[in-house]
Amino acid sequence: MFIAAIANKFLVLPHIFAVIDMTNLGMEEDAMSGDKEKYQCACGKGLTRRQFLTSAGAGALVVADSGLPGKEREASAAVIKSGEGNKITLLINGKQFQMLVEPRWSLLYVLREELGFTATKEGCGRGECGACTVLIDNIPRYACMTLAVEAEGVEITTLEGLMKGEELGLVQKAFVEHDAFQCGYCTPGQIMSVEGLLRKEQHPSTEQIRLAVSGNLCRCGAYNHIFEAAKHAAELKRGGAR
Repeated sequence: MFIAAIANKFLVLPHIFAVIDMTNLGMEEDAMSGDKEKYQCACGKGLTRRQFLTSAGAGALVVADSGLPGKEREASAAVIKSGEGNKITLLINGKQFQMLVEPRWSLLYVLREELGFTATKEGCGRGECGACTVLIDNIPRYACMTLAVEAEGVEITTLEGLMKGEELGLVQKAFVEHDAFQCGYCTPGQIMSVEGLLRKEQHPSTEQIRLAVSGNLCRCGAYNHIFEAAKHAAELKRGGAR
């Protein structure tokens, strides 16, 4: 119905242009004949050209606007302005957060905009770059491709959850020591992918590391340093340092 209404609006445009062309033609004829006063319509009422054009254009716009029924316009506005949502409880970094969310909100949006966990970065927004990677039950997942309502009842870990106060986590320390970043924008997602790997594999091979971060795009090309940082982080974790 909405598409049909839009189409109806465009169908009206040629009639508007036709009215304008006819009016311009009438003006030219009047100028040649010396009649510069009024345009006599079939109804017998005298109208100036300006009045005729204004009334014709206004009528056409009313017809175009009426193509979208009132109920549909109200429904569309209701969708945009709706404050309705789902009440959910999220477990993030060991703490529970109760909140009202819209069903369409992604976990990425809720983490950053609603709860302030801004270490989780927004990159492509369509599951290609991996900048928004978080751990869900210790498994790396794209927050941009996960709805907030899907994340209820699971354990969510963000980059902030790897720290103790101001002290960096072991994977973060390894990334710093091995210069595993340049611009740093993809680094939070890279770290979370490596963290997820090391939580299930204490002695990862280079191939396992490559596979673990294969869903994370680094435009700076710091992959070799990332691999070395992952190996060093595994050593730190095996040594029991925290």
